[in-house]
Amino acid sequence: MEERILIVDDDITFALMLRTWLSKRGFGVETASSVAAARKALGGGVFSLVLSDMRLPDEDGIALLQWMAGAGITAPVIVMTSYAEIQNAVRCMKLGARDYVAKPVNPDELLKKIREALDAPAAQAPAAKPAPRSVKGSSAIGMLNYIEGRSDAARQLYEHIRLVAPTNMSVLVNGESGTGKEHVAQLVHRESKRAGKPFVAVDCGAIPRELAASEFFGHVKGSFTGALSDKTGAFEAADGGTLFLDEVGNLSYETQVQLLRALQERRIRPVGSTREIPVDIRLVAATNEDLEAAIVRGTFRADLYHRINSFTLRMPCLRQMREDIPLYADFFLDQANRELDKRIVGFDPAAAAALAAYDWPGNLRQLRNAVLSATLLAAGEYITCRDLPGEITDGPAAEPAAAPLPLRDRASEEEQIRRALAAAGGNKSQAAKLLGIDRKTLYNKLHLYGIE
Repeated sequence: MEERILIVDDDITFALMLRTWLSKRGFGVETASSVAAARKALGGGVFSLVLSDMRLPDEDGIALLQWMAGAGITAPVIVMTSYAEIQNAVRCMKLGARDYVAKPVNPDELLKKIREALDAPAAQAPAAKPAPRSVKGSSAIGMLNYIEGRSDAARQLYEHIRLVAPTNMSVLVNGESGTGKEHVAQLVHRESKRAGKPFVAVDCGAIPRELAASEFFGHVKGSFTGALSDKTGAFEAADGGTLFLDEVGNLSYETQVQLLRALQERRIRPVGSTREIPVDIRLVAATNEDLEAAIVRGTFRADLYHRINSFTLRMPCLRQMREDIPLYADFFLDQANRELDKRIVGFDPAAAAALAAYDWPGNLRQLRNAVLSATLLAAGEYITCRDLPGEITDGPAAEPAAAPLPLRDRASEEEQIRRALAAAGGNKSQAAKLLGIDRKTLYNKLHLYGIE
Protein backbone atom coordinates (compact mmCIF):
# COMPACT_ATOMS: atom_id res chain seq x y z
CA MET A 1 0.00 0.00 0.00
CA GLU A 2 1.35 3.43 -0.98
CA GLU A 3 2.39 5.64 1.94
CA ARG A 4 0.72 9.04 1.62
CA ILE A 5 2.19 12.26 3.00
CA LEU A 6 0.42 15.59 3.46
CA ILE A 7 2.70 18.64 3.20
CA VAL A 8 1.31 21.72 4.96
CA ASP A 9 3.28 24.83 3.94
CA ASP A 10 2.29 28.21 2.50
CA ASP A 11 5.59 28.50 0.61
CA ILE A 12 4.22 27.13 -2.68
CA THR A 13 7.63 26.81 -4.36
CA PHE A 14 9.15 24.92 -1.43
CA ALA A 15 6.07 22.66 -1.09
CA LEU A 16 6.17 21.82 -4.81
CA MET A 17 9.89 21.03 -4.65
CA LEU A 18 9.35 18.82 -1.61
CA ARG A 19 6.38 17.11 -3.25
CA THR A 20 8.41 16.29 -6.37
CA TRP A 21 11.37 15.05 -4.31
CA LEU A 22 9.21 12.77 -2.10
CA SER A 23 7.19 11.50 -5.06
CA LYS A 24 10.40 10.29 -6.71
CA ARG A 25 11.04 8.25 -3.56
CA GLY A 26 7.79 6.34 -3.85
CA PHE A 27 5.44 8.39 -1.63
CA GLY A 28 2.00 9.64 -2.55
CA VAL A 29 2.05 13.35 -1.75
CA GLU A 30 -0.59 16.07 -1.41
CA THR A 31 -0.10 19.67 -0.34
CA ALA A 32 -2.09 22.22 1.67
CA SER A 33 -1.19 25.88 2.16
CA SER A 34 -3.15 26.56 5.37
CA VAL A 35 -4.50 24.85 8.47
CA ALA A 36 -8.02 25.07 7.01
CA ALA A 37 -6.90 23.33 3.83
CA ALA A 38 -5.05 20.71 5.88
CA ARG A 39 -8.18 19.97 7.91
CA LYS A 40 -10.15 19.48 4.70
CA ALA A 41 -7.52 17.15 3.26
CA LEU A 42 -7.22 15.12 6.47
CA GLY A 43 -10.99 14.91 6.79
CA GLY A 44 -11.34 13.57 3.26
CA GLY A 45 -8.55 11.02 3.10
CA VAL A 46 -6.12 8.83 5.02
CA PHE A 47 -2.49 9.93 5.30
CA SER A 48 0.46 7.99 6.67
CA LEU A 49 2.27 11.16 7.82
CA VAL A 50 1.85 14.95 8.02
CA LEU A 51 4.77 17.27 7.33
CA SER A 52 3.77 20.73 8.55
CA ASP A 53 5.40 24.14 8.68
CA MET A 54 5.19 25.86 12.06
CA ARG A 55 4.00 29.22 10.69
CA LEU A 56 0.92 29.20 8.46
CA PRO A 57 -1.23 32.11 7.22
CA ASP A 58 -4.39 31.33 9.21
CA GLU A 59 -3.19 29.40 12.29
CA ASP A 60 -0.03 27.57 13.37
CA GLY A 61 1.21 24.01 13.65
CA ILE A 62 0.08 23.82 17.26
CA ALA A 63 -3.53 24.54 16.23
CA LEU A 64 -3.34 21.79 13.58
CA LEU A 65 -2.06 19.27 16.13
CA GLN A 66 -4.79 20.17 18.59
CA TRP A 67 -7.43 19.74 15.88
CA MET A 68 -5.98 16.35 14.83
CA ALA A 69 -6.04 15.14 18.44
CA GLY A 70 -9.66 16.21 18.82
CA ALA A 71 -10.60 14.55 15.53
CA GLY A 72 -8.89 11.30 16.48
CA ILE A 73 -6.40 11.47 13.58
CA THR A 74 -3.30 9.54 14.66
CA ALA A 75 -0.99 10.05 11.66
CA PRO A 76 2.50 11.03 12.89
CA VAL A 77 3.40 14.70 12.45
CA ILE A 78 6.85 16.15 11.71
CA VAL A 79 7.08 19.91 12.28
CA MET A 80 9.33 22.12 10.13
CA THR A 81 10.62 25.22 11.87
CA SER A 82 13.46 27.73 11.98
CA TYR A 83 16.03 27.40 14.77
CA ALA A 84 14.67 30.52 16.49
CA GLU A 85 11.28 28.79 16.84
CA ILE A 86 12.46 25.40 18.06
CA GLN A 87 10.79 26.09 21.42
CA ASN A 88 7.45 26.04 19.59
CA ALA A 89 8.43 22.80 17.91
CA VAL A 90 9.08 21.34 21.36
CA ARG A 91 5.57 22.43 22.39
CA CYS A 92 4.25 20.61 19.32
CA MET A 93 6.01 17.43 20.41
CA LYS A 94 4.28 17.64 23.77
CA LEU A 95 0.99 17.75 21.88
CA GLY A 96 1.86 14.58 19.98
CA ALA A 97 4.18 15.54 17.12
CA ARG A 98 6.62 12.73 16.39
CA ASP A 99 9.62 14.90 15.51
CA TYR A 100 10.79 18.26 14.17
CA VAL A 101 13.28 19.35 11.53
CA ALA A 102 14.99 22.73 11.31
CA LYS A 103 14.83 24.91 8.20
CA PRO A 104 16.65 25.08 5.84
CA VAL A 105 15.72 21.40 5.54
CA ASN A 106 18.46 18.85 4.99
CA PRO A 107 16.83 16.35 2.57
CA ASP A 108 18.70 13.30 3.85
CA GLU A 109 17.89 14.15 7.48
CA LEU A 110 14.23 14.72 6.59
CA LEU A 111 13.98 11.41 4.77
CA LYS A 112 15.54 9.64 7.75
CA LYS A 113 13.03 11.22 10.15
CA ILE A 114 10.11 10.38 7.83
CA ARG A 115 11.23 6.76 7.62
CA GLU A 116 11.64 6.52 11.40
CA ALA A 117 8.18 8.01 12.01
CA LEU A 118 6.52 5.66 9.50
CA ASP A 119 8.33 2.59 10.81
CA ALA A 120 7.65 3.32 14.50
CA PRO A 121 4.93 1.25 16.22
CA ALA A 122 1.59 3.03 16.10
CA ALA A 123 1.18 2.84 19.88
CA GLN A 124 4.58 4.33 20.63
CA ALA A 125 4.40 7.40 22.88
CA PRO A 126 5.90 10.57 21.41
CA ALA A 127 8.56 11.15 24.05
CA ALA A 128 7.58 11.57 27.70
CA LYS A 129 7.08 8.52 29.88
CA PRO A 130 6.44 8.08 33.59
CA ALA A 131 9.23 7.03 35.91
CA PRO A 132 9.26 3.53 37.40
CA ARG A 133 7.08 3.14 40.46
CA SER A 134 9.29 0.75 42.42
CA VAL A 135 12.22 3.03 43.14
CA LYS A 136 14.34 3.55 46.23
CA GLY A 137 16.32 6.77 46.00
CA SER A 138 16.00 9.71 43.63
CA SER A 139 17.02 10.20 40.03
CA ALA A 140 20.52 11.48 39.38
CA ILE A 141 19.14 14.54 37.64
CA GLY A 142 15.95 14.85 39.63
CA MET A 143 13.52 13.83 36.90
CA LEU A 144 10.01 12.71 37.77
CA ASN A 145 9.65 11.60 34.16
CA TYR A 146 11.85 11.86 31.16
CA ILE A 147 12.10 12.77 27.51
CA GLU A 148 14.23 11.00 24.94
CA GLY A 149 16.66 13.11 22.95
CA ARG A 150 16.45 13.22 19.16
CA SER A 151 20.18 13.39 18.40
CA ASP A 152 22.00 10.38 16.99
CA ALA A 153 23.86 9.91 20.29
CA ALA A 154 20.62 9.90 22.31
CA ARG A 155 18.84 7.59 19.86
CA GLN A 156 21.69 5.10 20.07
CA LEU A 157 21.65 5.15 23.87
CA TYR A 158 17.93 4.45 24.11
CA GLU A 159 18.13 1.77 21.44
CA HIS A 160 20.84 0.01 23.48
CA ILE A 161 18.65 0.33 26.60
CA ARG A 162 15.75 -1.30 24.79
CA LEU A 163 18.02 -4.14 23.63
CA VAL A 164 19.68 -4.97 26.95
CA ALA A 165 16.81 -4.27 29.39
CA PRO A 166 14.79 -7.49 28.73
CA THR A 167 17.88 -9.65 29.33
CA ASN A 168 19.37 -10.62 32.68
CA MET A 169 22.84 -9.28 31.77
CA SER A 170 24.68 -7.13 34.28
CA VAL A 171 25.02 -3.57 32.95
CA LEU A 172 27.73 -0.99 33.54
CA VAL A 173 26.58 2.61 32.91
CA ASN A 174 29.62 4.75 32.15
CA GLY A 175 29.51 8.51 31.80
CA GLU A 176 30.42 11.92 33.13
CA SER A 177 28.83 13.36 36.25
CA GLY A 178 25.38 14.79 35.64
CA THR A 179 24.54 12.76 32.53
CA GLY A 180 21.71 10.86 34.27
CA LYS A 181 23.25 7.46 35.00
CA GLU A 182 20.76 6.53 37.73
CA HIS A 183 17.90 7.62 35.51
CA VAL A 184 19.14 5.18 32.85
CA ALA A 185 19.51 2.43 35.46
CA GLN A 186 15.87 2.97 36.40
CA LEU A 187 14.87 2.70 32.74
CA VAL A 188 16.75 -0.58 32.39
CA HIS A 189 14.81 -1.87 35.41
CA ARG A 190 11.46 -0.57 34.16
CA GLU A 191 11.90 -2.17 30.73
CA SER A 192 13.04 -5.49 32.21
CA LYS A 193 11.12 -8.58 33.28
CA ARG A 194 11.80 -7.49 36.88
CA ALA A 195 9.86 -4.23 36.57
CA GLY A 196 7.32 -5.22 39.23
CA LYS A 197 10.04 -6.02 41.76
CA PRO A 198 12.22 -3.65 43.87
CA PHE A 199 14.79 -1.24 42.46
CA VAL A 200 17.35 -0.59 45.21
CA ALA A 201 20.01 2.08 44.75
CA VAL A 202 23.23 2.20 46.78
CA ASP A 203 25.66 5.13 46.65
CA CYS A 204 28.99 3.34 46.95
CA GLY A 205 30.84 6.58 47.56
CA ALA A 206 28.83 7.33 50.70
CA ILE A 207 29.37 4.01 52.51
CA PRO A 208 32.09 3.95 55.23
CA ARG A 209 34.39 0.97 54.73
CA GLU A 210 33.57 -0.51 58.13
CA LEU A 211 29.82 -0.46 57.40
CA ALA A 212 29.92 -1.70 53.79
CA ALA A 213 29.22 -5.35 54.64
CA SER A 214 26.22 -4.34 56.75
CA GLU A 215 24.86 -2.08 53.98
CA PHE A 216 25.13 -4.78 51.34
CA PHE A 217 24.36 -7.94 53.32
CA GLY A 218 22.57 -6.73 56.48
CA HIS A 219 23.37 -7.67 60.08
CA VAL A 220 21.80 -9.30 63.09
CA LYS A 221 21.14 -7.57 66.39
CA GLY A 222 24.22 -7.36 68.62
CA SER A 223 26.70 -8.34 65.89
CA PHE A 224 28.71 -5.16 66.53
CA THR A 225 28.51 -1.99 68.63
CA GLY A 226 25.48 0.00 67.51
CA ALA A 227 23.66 -3.00 65.96
CA LEU A 228 20.55 -2.49 68.08
CA SER A 229 18.26 -4.48 65.77
CA ASP A 230 18.35 -6.75 62.74
CA LYS A 231 18.95 -4.98 59.43
CA THR A 232 18.10 -6.09 55.89
CA GLY A 233 20.93 -5.39 53.45
CA ALA A 234 20.64 -4.06 49.90
CA PHE A 235 21.05 -7.50 48.30
CA GLU A 236 18.14 -9.00 50.22
CA ALA A 237 16.01 -5.87 49.77
CA ALA A 238 16.50 -6.09 45.99
CA ASP A 239 15.71 -9.82 45.81
CA GLY A 240 13.83 -10.52 42.60
CA GLY A 241 14.55 -7.03 41.29
CA THR A 242 17.46 -4.77 40.41
CA LEU A 243 20.38 -3.67 42.59
CA PHE A 244 21.93 -0.42 41.40
CA LEU A 245 25.46 0.37 42.58
CA ASP A 246 26.20 4.03 41.90
CA GLU A 247 29.86 5.13 41.63
CA VAL A 248 31.00 1.55 41.99
CA GLY A 249 34.60 2.62 41.46
CA ASN A 250 34.63 4.10 44.98
CA LEU A 251 34.38 0.70 46.71
CA SER A 252 37.32 -0.30 48.88
CA TYR A 253 39.36 -3.32 47.76
CA GLU A 254 38.10 -5.35 50.73
CA THR A 255 34.48 -4.57 49.89
CA GLN A 256 35.12 -5.52 46.26
CA VAL A 257 36.18 -9.00 47.40
CA GLN A 258 33.01 -9.41 49.46
CA LEU A 259 30.85 -8.13 46.61
CA LEU A 260 32.46 -10.48 44.09
CA ARG A 261 31.77 -13.52 46.26
CA ALA A 262 28.10 -12.54 46.68
CA LEU A 263 27.69 -12.08 42.94
CA GLN A 264 29.36 -15.40 42.17
CA GLU A 265 27.52 -17.44 44.80
CA ARG A 266 24.21 -15.57 44.63
CA ARG A 267 24.07 -16.07 48.37
CA ILE A 268 24.75 -13.60 51.18
CA ARG A 269 25.45 -13.92 54.90
CA PRO A 270 24.35 -11.04 57.16
CA VAL A 271 27.05 -9.77 59.52
CA GLY A 272 26.97 -11.83 62.73
CA SER A 273 24.71 -14.51 61.24
CA THR A 274 25.52 -18.19 60.63
CA ARG A 275 22.91 -18.67 57.92
CA GLU A 276 23.22 -17.88 54.22
CA ILE A 277 20.37 -16.32 52.27
CA PRO A 278 19.90 -17.04 48.52
CA VAL A 279 19.30 -13.88 46.47
CA ASP A 280 18.17 -13.31 42.89
CA ILE A 281 19.19 -9.86 41.69
CA ARG A 282 19.97 -8.14 38.39
CA LEU A 283 22.99 -5.87 38.83
CA VAL A 284 23.33 -2.43 37.26
CA ALA A 285 26.42 -0.41 38.20
CA ALA A 286 27.48 3.12 37.27
CA THR A 287 30.71 5.05 37.31
CA ASN A 288 32.30 8.20 35.93
CA GLU A 289 35.74 6.62 36.27
CA ASP A 290 37.81 4.62 33.79
CA LEU A 291 37.66 1.27 35.58
CA GLU A 292 40.10 -0.35 33.15
CA ALA A 293 42.67 2.28 34.15
CA ALA A 294 41.81 1.59 37.81
CA ILE A 295 42.56 -2.09 37.20
CA VAL A 296 46.00 -1.16 35.86
CA ARG A 297 46.57 1.02 38.94
CA GLY A 298 45.55 -1.90 41.16
CA THR A 299 42.59 -0.11 42.79
CA PHE A 300 39.83 -2.15 41.11
CA ARG A 301 39.64 -5.91 40.71
CA ALA A 302 39.61 -7.20 37.12
CA ASP A 303 37.40 -10.19 38.06
CA LEU A 304 34.79 -7.88 39.61
CA TYR A 305 34.92 -5.59 36.57
CA HIS A 306 34.09 -8.47 34.24
CA ARG A 307 31.36 -9.66 36.59
CA ILE A 308 29.54 -6.30 36.60
CA ASN A 309 30.17 -5.50 32.94
CA SER A 310 28.34 -7.94 30.69
CA PHE A 311 27.16 -4.91 28.69
CA THR A 312 28.25 -1.25 28.79
CA LEU A 313 25.91 1.70 28.28
CA ARG A 314 27.99 4.77 27.45
CA MET A 315 26.24 7.99 28.43
CA PRO A 316 26.72 10.81 25.90
CA CYS A 317 27.63 14.15 27.43
CA LEU A 318 25.40 17.11 26.65
CA ARG A 319 27.87 18.79 24.29
CA GLN A 320 27.61 15.66 22.11
CA MET A 321 23.83 16.23 21.87
CA ARG A 322 23.70 19.97 21.11
CA GLU A 323 20.64 19.62 18.90
CA ASP A 324 18.78 18.21 21.92
CA ILE A 325 19.57 21.16 24.20
CA PRO A 326 16.36 23.10 23.29
CA LEU A 327 14.33 19.94 23.93
CA TYR A 328 15.87 19.29 27.35
CA ALA A 329 15.80 22.99 28.30
CA ASP A 330 12.08 23.22 27.58
CA PHE A 331 11.47 19.99 29.49
CA PHE A 332 13.30 21.38 32.55
CA LEU A 333 11.42 24.68 32.12
CA ASP A 334 8.12 22.82 32.51
CA GLN A 335 9.44 21.23 35.69
CA ALA A 336 10.66 24.60 36.99
CA ASN A 337 7.30 26.25 36.25
CA ARG A 338 5.54 23.59 38.31
CA GLU A 339 8.08 23.73 41.13
CA LEU A 340 8.12 27.55 41.35
CA ASP A 341 4.48 28.10 40.37
CA LYS A 342 5.44 30.31 37.44
CA ARG A 343 4.22 30.62 33.84
CA ILE A 344 7.36 31.23 31.78
CA VAL A 345 6.60 30.52 28.10
CA GLY A 346 10.12 29.76 26.83
CA PHE A 347 13.53 31.22 25.94
CA ASP A 348 14.11 34.23 23.72
CA PRO A 349 16.39 33.63 20.66
CA ALA A 350 19.53 35.03 22.32
CA ALA A 351 19.06 32.86 25.44
CA ALA A 352 18.36 29.78 23.29
CA ALA A 353 21.54 30.45 21.30
CA ALA A 354 23.58 30.86 24.51
CA LEU A 355 22.30 27.54 25.84
CA ALA A 356 23.18 25.80 22.56
CA ALA A 357 26.70 27.28 22.45
CA TYR A 358 27.75 26.46 26.03
CA ASP A 359 29.86 23.34 26.69
CA TRP A 360 27.91 22.12 29.80
CA PRO A 361 30.68 20.44 31.85
CA GLY A 362 27.99 19.53 34.40
CA ASN A 363 25.75 18.07 31.67
CA LEU A 364 22.01 17.60 32.24
CA ARG A 365 22.24 18.31 35.97
CA GLN A 366 23.86 21.67 35.27
CA LEU A 367 21.30 22.49 32.56
CA ARG A 368 18.44 21.67 34.91
CA ASN A 369 19.87 23.88 37.65
CA ALA A 370 20.52 26.73 35.19
CA VAL A 371 16.94 26.60 33.90
CA LEU A 372 15.54 26.44 37.44
CA SER A 373 17.57 29.50 38.46
CA ALA A 374 16.63 31.41 35.29
CA THR A 375 12.95 30.61 35.78
CA LEU A 376 13.11 32.05 39.28
CA LEU A 377 14.77 35.26 38.04
CA ALA A 378 12.73 35.79 34.87
CA ALA A 379 10.43 38.81 35.09
CA GLY A 380 8.80 38.54 31.66
CA GLU A 381 7.20 35.76 29.64
CA TYR A 382 10.53 34.58 28.22
CA ILE A 383 13.89 33.75 29.79
CA THR A 384 16.58 36.14 28.53
CA CYS A 385 20.38 36.11 28.74
CA ARG A 386 20.11 38.35 31.82
CA ASP A 387 18.38 35.53 33.66
CA LEU A 388 20.95 32.83 32.82
CA PRO A 389 24.01 32.13 35.01
CA GLY A 390 27.02 34.25 34.05
CA GLU A 391 29.23 31.35 32.98
CA ILE A 392 26.75 30.49 30.22
CA THR A 393 26.50 33.97 28.70
CA ASP A 394 30.08 35.18 29.32
CA GLY A 395 31.77 32.54 27.18
CA PRO A 396 32.68 28.86 27.04
CA ALA A 397 32.86 26.75 30.18
CA ALA A 398 36.04 27.28 32.17
CA GLU A 399 36.76 23.57 32.51
CA PRO A 400 35.12 21.61 29.70
CA ALA A 401 35.44 17.90 30.39
CA ALA A 402 36.62 17.10 26.87
CA ALA A 403 37.09 18.85 23.55
CA PRO A 404 34.65 18.02 20.75
CA LEU A 405 35.87 15.43 18.27
CA PRO A 406 37.42 16.93 15.13
CA LEU A 407 35.20 16.74 12.08
CA ARG A 408 37.54 14.36 10.28
CA ASP A 409 36.59 11.72 12.85
CA ARG A 410 32.87 12.11 12.18
CA ALA A 411 30.99 9.83 9.82
CA SER A 412 29.27 12.62 7.95
CA GLU A 413 30.99 16.00 7.89
CA GLU A 414 28.54 17.66 5.57
CA GLU A 415 25.50 16.70 7.66
CA GLN A 416 27.19 17.90 10.85
CA ILE A 417 28.09 21.23 9.23
CA ARG A 418 24.55 21.79 7.94
CA ARG A 419 23.10 21.01 11.37
CA ALA A 420 25.50 23.39 13.06
CA LEU A 421 24.67 26.19 10.62
CA ALA A 422 20.95 25.64 11.19
CA ALA A 423 21.45 25.60 14.97
CA ALA A 424 23.47 28.83 14.77
CA GLY A 425 20.92 30.55 12.54
CA GLY A 426 23.48 30.84 9.72
CA ASN A 427 26.15 32.48 11.90
CA LYS A 428 29.40 30.87 10.71
CA SER A 429 31.46 31.88 13.76
CA GLN A 430 28.86 30.35 16.06
CA ALA A 431 28.63 27.23 13.87
CA ALA A 432 32.40 26.78 14.01
CA LYS A 433 32.22 27.01 17.80
CA LEU A 434 29.47 24.39 17.93
CA LEU A 435 31.58 22.08 15.76
CA GLY A 436 34.73 22.61 17.83
CA ILE A 437 36.80 23.91 14.88
CA ASP A 438 38.18 27.32 13.92
CA ARG A 439 36.40 29.59 11.47
CA LYS A 440 39.00 29.16 8.71
CA THR A 441 38.55 25.37 8.80
CA LEU A 442 34.79 25.81 8.56
CA TYR A 443 35.11 28.12 5.52
CA ASN A 444 37.30 25.51 3.82
CA LYS A 445 34.71 22.81 4.53
CA LEU A 446 31.88 25.04 3.23
CA HIS A 447 33.80 25.51 -0.01
CA LEU A 448 34.56 21.78 -0.21
CA TYR A 449 30.92 20.78 0.05
CA GLY A 450 29.49 23.70 -1.90
CA ILE A 451 27.43 24.92 1.08
CA GLU A 452 26.21 28.50 0.72
